[in-house]
Amino acid sequence: MKLHAAAFLVIFWLATFTVHTVKGSIGSQRMRKFSCVRLSTQQLSIRNLVSYEKQQVPINAIMFLDTKGIKICVSPDKKWVQDAMKKIDQKHTTKRK
Repeated sequence: MKLHAAAFLVIFWLATFTVHTVKGSIGSQRMRKFSCVRLSTQQLSIRNLVSYEKQQVPINAIMFLDTKGIKICVSPDKKWVQDAMKKIDQKHTTKRK
């Protein structure tokens, strides 16, 4: 009877350790908190944009971050989007110098 209880405890602790290890490895992976699923058709003011991020999954998009911290997803094919990305890149390049 004591042997069964000891075996049960060993199995219980191994299972608990395995679950925590798996959760830790999955939880420690960096995951995007916000993902574009729809695109805005509105043209944004370039001077209010502070950064951008390219995204290809689940849709091809550019995610802009504005001065208020709002994230807006737009089509990367638009001319104004390309211009905005260049302007943001130029701002970041001049700040680093």
